[in-house]
Amino acid sequence: MIVDERMRAFINSFALPDSPFLTQLEKYSHETNVPIIRKEMQTLIKFLLAERKPANVLEVGTAIGFSAVLMAENLPETSHITTIEKYEKRIPEAKANFEKAGVSQRITLLEGDATEILKGLEGPFDFIFMDAAKGQYINFLPEVLRLLAPGGLLLSDNVMQEGDILESKFVVERRNRTIYKRMRDYLYELTHNESLQTVILPVGDGVTLSVKK
Repeated sequence: MIVDERMRAFINSFALPDSPFLTQLEKYSHETNVPIIRKEMQTLIKFLLAERKPANVLEVGTAIGFSAVLMAENLPETSHITTIEKYEKRIPEAKANFEKAGVSQRITLLEGDATEILKGLEGPFDFIFMDAAKGQYINFLPEVLRLLAPGGLLLSDNVMQEGDILESKFVVERRNRTIYKRMRDYLYELTHNESLQTVILPVGDGVTLSVKK
């Protein structure tokens, strides 16, 4: 937890309710320990979509499709979402959820390793949501930047690693050190890349907002 729990609960108490389907899907995710975006991240995404109204959205990391459905419900009917998922067990769940939510025609799910799939995409996308394997963000970045339209927004979730990113590498568990290093490299690249303007925010488990100049 990177933000005081009382503060987080207070802020989330003002969040407007999701659709009945998303509310049920969120309950299911908690019961089955399937990770989805946190409540404060949901609110941030809704705000950004309302402000930006992107026509073409790319999501790296579908899981069971919660965030893709949330985006579809908060975008104009003419907008389209392309989402990528590698984990075979989650793919049929995501597809089923798209159907149940009535948004399957507005979402294209690409199955496989994002490293390879990104290379084959043409874009441009005016909104990209990065929420996949955290240790791969830095590897995805070159293709993501190629696909991001000028003026487009890159939103990256879980960049603080539950606060581990603040610690010395010797404090971080050995099994997490590779992710720790790669995430630090990712944050450095986002904030020092001349083609981007980036801000790091303590929302949820940490997010970055990067606009392509």
